[in-house]
Amino acid sequence: MSSSVLAKARLDAVRAATTRQPRRFERPEALAVSEYFGVNTFGPAAMKEFLPRPIYRRLMETIEGGGELDREVAEAVAHGVKEWALGRGATHFTHWFQPMTGATAEKHDAFLDIDEAGAAIERLSGAMLLQGEPDASSFPSGGMRSTFEARGYTGWDPSSPMFIMDTDNGATLCIPSVFIGYHGEALDKKTPLLRSMEALSEAACALLAAAGEEGVDRVVPTLGCEQEYFLIDRAYYALRPDLAISSRTVVGAPPPKGQSLDDHYFGSIPGRVQAFMQEVEYELYKLGVPAKTRHNEVAPSQFEIACIFREANVAVDHNQLVMEILRRIALRHDFQVLLHEKPFAEVNGSGKHNNWSLADSRGENLLEPGASPHESLRFMAVLASVLLGVHRHAGLLRAAIASYRNDFRLGANEAPPAIISVFLGKTLSRIVDAIVAGDVVSGDAEAAMIELGVAKLPTLIKDNTDRNRTSPFAFTGNKFEFRAVGSSQNPAGAVTTLNTVVADGMRQLTAWIAEAGGGEAAVLDAVRRALTESSPVRFEGDGYSDAWVTEAERRGLPNLRKTPEALDELRRDEAIRLFADFGVYSPAELAARHQVRSEQYCTAVDIEVDLMRELALSTVAPAVLEERAALAESLGHMLALSARGVELDIGPEQSRLERLGALLGDLDGGVRELLAARGAAGEDPRAYSSAVLPALERVRATIDRLEGLVADGRWPLPKYREMLFMQS
Repeated sequence: MSSSVLAKARLDAVRAATTRQPRRFERPEALAVSEYFGVNTFGPAAMKEFLPRPIYRRLMETIEGGGELDREVAEAVAHGVKEWALGRGATHFTHWFQPMTGATAEKHDAFLDIDEAGAAIERLSGAMLLQGEPDASSFPSGGMRSTFEARGYTGWDPSSPMFIMDTDNGATLCIPSVFIGYHGEALDKKTPLLRSMEALSEAACALLAAAGEEGVDRVVPTLGCEQEYFLIDRAYYALRPDLAISSRTVVGAPPPKGQSLDDHYFGSIPGRVQAFMQEVEYELYKLGVPAKTRHNEVAPSQFEIACIFREANVAVDHNQLVMEILRRIALRHDFQVLLHEKPFAEVNGSGKHNNWSLADSRGENLLEPGASPHESLRFMAVLASVLLGVHRHAGLLRAAIASYRNDFRLGANEAPPAIISVFLGKTLSRIVDAIVAGDVVSGDAEAAMIELGVAKLPTLIKDNTDRNRTSPFAFTGNKFEFRAVGSSQNPAGAVTTLNTVVADGMRQLTAWIAEAGGGEAAVLDAVRRALTESSPVRFEGDGYSDAWVTEAERRGLPNLRKTPEALDELRRDEAIRLFADFGVYSPAELAARHQVRSEQYCTAVDIEVDLMRELALSTVAPAVLEERAALAESLGHMLALSARGVELDIGPEQSRLERLGALLGDLDGGVRELLAARGAAGEDPRAYSSAVLPALERVRATIDRLEGLVADGRWPLPKYREMLFMQS
């Protein structure tokens, strides 16, 4: 296809995008959300209806307390959920799991079976519910299995509700599952998450017991995800091979106006976008996903959806459903949703802020400052444990959110820096500083809490609006916000690591309390030790400033700027011991994750190198050649007229022609240099980061300059101004 044809297609895309009308969809307008919320979820109401009461009670005991289901319960649940699913139009079931690809996976099996008489029946047995075998030879394993060892097993996670995924042409019962190898090795993101939750619960219960708390037999991390994303018209997307293949624009000059006026942020939601959001929410509500907030984000055509807190593993499942529903519903509205962390250069990228807290078996939030001195001491012990774990294992938290995509936003002016630090706010920082400075007498812990004013924190923090958007890990009243997680990432990895490092901090405080003989004085002393050791990780200033980089180095905080160096944290002896001690990752499983994620990094760069070569040589270069030919022809006419005595200034045209020729030469040389750098990098992620990526950026810079020189009607790719601003 010639560049002129592509340029016409681009103009046709602009016409289509600017004339679309909001789509209307059928929804039960007469019903309140509460009346259809969770209708496609096999939750407590459906369980009570389709399960015998004793089975329901035993299942709920397993869900709330952990443990394994016996076959009798599994058989009854399988029959009940099958009847429920058939009644809602489902014809198939699938074990829905989260392999190390970063996406979800599923293999559908029909309920259809044949009985002894040869008649067709619908069937789901307990064994089929509990375990599946999706083959799985092509999923990443990081060397834990050979290619010929194809077996991988999915196992039902009863703590996360089963649900029905509706499509326009049918419905499927989805069974949230873990994914393990033949010998039990974790091949997914959920198995380590569940392990980390158990490790954290055990460590938290031990700490609470040491602090004098009674009646707590389980602690559960809770999570609320804020999902940011871009929406562009499908007509533009169809003409951008880079968006289709790598989900970001590998070329594209910034528009005259980006987010410079901040007029999009929290602005009125465009009608077509609001129609999309309403349908997304409708589908999520049917699935029992409590979407709460929607709004315009900072960058043009950027938006956010946030969900109410749930148990961490359920919240992770919900976030995976949010991303799936966003993608699916966008197509119905002629949009393409972009979940990439940085789809457009020089405007804000997208994150997935993870709001994390801890709830005990009594329903109390352990990061909620208490009203009594004893509750205040408990809060300080939990807080100190978090700070200690984050400080000791900051490199692992950086590794948890490392990816090629996320590197584009970390440290930029919309995301936290690569240096992991903790923001507490002025009120809480004052209290922590006083404890560290020894301004209280450790012999009277309750008096110390009163003196410090910790018991007044609930009131103080309620109206304390100071926030630090440059902090990757910020305390926000009764939770921590892990802001550095990338928008396209499965949050399970970050939460697994966070749970584990906090468990380590709690284990250390519990040991210190025991060493001191127990009691509240020992608790306060352990809190002081933890807060003192973790002081370097606390930072209240501007995380974007050059001064912070220098200060962080002085404090001994790791500054792991790029993914390859961050992933190397997984290979350190301390990391191997930490995850093995808590039973979260075996050494082999941890090594596998380093290998898989390193390969994914190199593969992502490889894809963009090939994309850049294709765009440069088959899309951009032809347009530049056509522009040069047109300019040469125009210049020839001008020279002919000048020869006849007509006074013309041919300087600008001559200069433009020369610049196009020079840039075309730069483009050819840049592509050659890029391919040579890729060839020399071998399979070394650090070489990809240090040599291939700079070469990729140099080619991009050349193409972006050419975009400004080629006539607008001849440029073949939709421009930033069109994709971000010109849509109805």
